[in-house]
Amino acid sequence: MKLAKRLEAVKPSPTLAITAKAKELKAKGVDVVGFGAGEPDFDTPSMIKDAAKKAIDAGFTKYTPTNGIPELRDAIAAQIAKDHDGLAYKPTEVLVSCGGKHALYNLFQALLNEGDEVVIFTPYWVSYADMVRVAGGVPVLVETTMDTGFDPTPEQIRKAVGPRTRAIVVNSPSNPTGAMLSRRTLETVIEVAKGKDILIVTDDIYDKLVYKGRFENVLDIDRSIQGQVALVSGASKTFSMTGWRVGWTAGPQALVSAMQKLQDNSTSNCTSIAQKAALAALTLPGVDEEVEKMRRTFDDRRRHIVGRLNAIPGIRCFDPSGAFYAFPYVGDLLKRKAPGQGEPLGTDDRFIAHLLDVHRVAAVPGSAFGAPGYMRLSFATSMEQIDKGCDRIAEMAKSLA
Repeated sequence: MKLAKRLEAVKPSPTLAITAKAKELKAKGVDVVGFGAGEPDFDTPSMIKDAAKKAIDAGFTKYTPTNGIPELRDAIAAQIAKDHDGLAYKPTEVLVSCGGKHALYNLFQALLNEGDEVVIFTPYWVSYADMVRVAGGVPVLVETTMDTGFDPTPEQIRKAVGPRTRAIVVNSPSNPTGAMLSRRTLETVIEVAKGKDILIVTDDIYDKLVYKGRFENVLDIDRSIQGQVALVSGASKTFSMTGWRVGWTAGPQALVSAMQKLQDNSTSNCTSIAQKAALAALTLPGVDEEVEKMRRTFDDRRRHIVGRLNAIPGIRCFDPSGAFYAFPYVGDLLKRKAPGQGEPLGTDDRFIAHLLDVHRVAAVPGSAFGAPGYMRLSFATSMEQIDKGCDRIAEMAKSLA
């Protein structure tokens, strides 16, 4: 069977593949420590689940408007205004989609023509580049490293922007590094985009999970560029609602309308019940306290796992400012050999495979995020599992010759 050529450049999601393999091993009774999944390990707060149950009992199980129920779009606009000092969006400038991933997919499909370029800072969330490619675009990757705090220089950003640039992606705090971009970087992004046909895509999905400093996006710095910004977020990370699949975009009316047209002809509306749950998450009293409890727990885990990893000879771990990922550099260990092997590990893919197959720890190789030599560990798991996993990583490092 002939398949669409557009998919030839797209790779299966490595994070989903690693998580699936770890779950498969666990189902067989294998004691695997799973650091792969990018989702909170907490249950969805009870008041959110109760709102969904009430929606079911009330028969709210039919189609909704494609762009989302009006009260949810109102609540999203109100939350943006609260978070960004009165930043105003009309409900028609808000589109509710089936998760933040769906929102970004729709955005690139609606924005890009063949050969259009999108600037992406590495390490980057695995799906950005493939979404751009599927839409006919070209990812332009700007490399950063742990030594610079995963922050690009102004010169790198200016060099990456050219006549074919249609968008710049800003993800801060970042998946996979947990780094927050500096104000200098945000100001440079504004400088190179302002007044041009360039959209700034600000992926703020981790904006409530910040441990050091204060969350800030480009619209907090320069509100005059609002017409050139698409603000993408969702309920998944903040409210531990990954499986509910509720995300949203707030942006220029022309873009949002084009995205809605695409959604009209693909998924239609986000699940009706999930929309009621998201509405509860954004409006009910007590939810913010639950979010803060999760944030504090993640912060404790962050300090612990970074300390444990940095104590392992051959590993250097970046201290993240947000999200729930540790992104240690293991490049020095790749020069060494595993027991019984005739050549060094060589790549982070082989390192991760050995870590899972022999030491029963599931992580994601840095190369999946455009950063060879690193690995991503999600600390959205218990302290007990963090310690068990770090013990096993230390055992592996010690075993290498």
